[in-house]
Amino acid sequence: MDLLLIRHARPLRVDGCDGPADPCLAPEGHEQTRALAAWLAQEPIDVVYSSPLARARQTAAPVAERSDVEVFVDDGLAEFDRRATFYVPVEDLRADGDSRWRDVLAGHWNAFGEADPEAFQRRVVTTVERVIDAHPGATVAVVAHGGVINAYVAHVLGTASMLFFEPSYTSVTRVVAARTGERTIRSLNETAHLQRSAVDA
Repeated sequence: MDLLLIRHARPLRVDGCDGPADPCLAPEGHEQTRALAAWLAQEPIDVVYSSPLARARQTAAPVAERSDVEVFVDDGLAEFDRRATFYVPVEDLRADGDSRWRDVLAGHWNAFGEADPEAFQRRVVTTVERVIDAHPGATVAVVAHGGVINAYVAHVLGTASMLFFEPSYTSVTRVVAARTGERTIRSLNETAHLQRSAVDA
């Protein structure tokens, strides 16, 4: 089967709130999502899965609508920051030299509400493999998060670091999953739709 791992579009920034931050998409994010849905419209997507977080669900909805399929929300696809009281885009954390970015790279995720990165990766891999097993021979789009995509791809590649690349907003990473258990990364971080969208603008 063909698996499309899609990072959500750009969300709003939330610097702090009383409960878990679960921001909706920013205006730029809605534009990215429209470009993604138009780009994928010619692909035979059979099923769409989404993380339960708002930024993923809002990205998944237009893709599913274009393909005339239902969105299945799966809690196992949630990001490691789902319990954090803030949402700051990783590129902002990195650009600002924020200590929270250094903590993420070092595997210290307590500020994000996730105490055990290895448990997070096991949960992600278990969830994605369950999705694969449920749809043999299909093309499945999974809309999730940068950490989720990294965790699964790192598992397939056997990399020492779980967070080894930065998926762009609405980027597509393609995995071929054979019935015999082999997993092959066909592409990483496709963003052609964003380039075409910028030209059209």
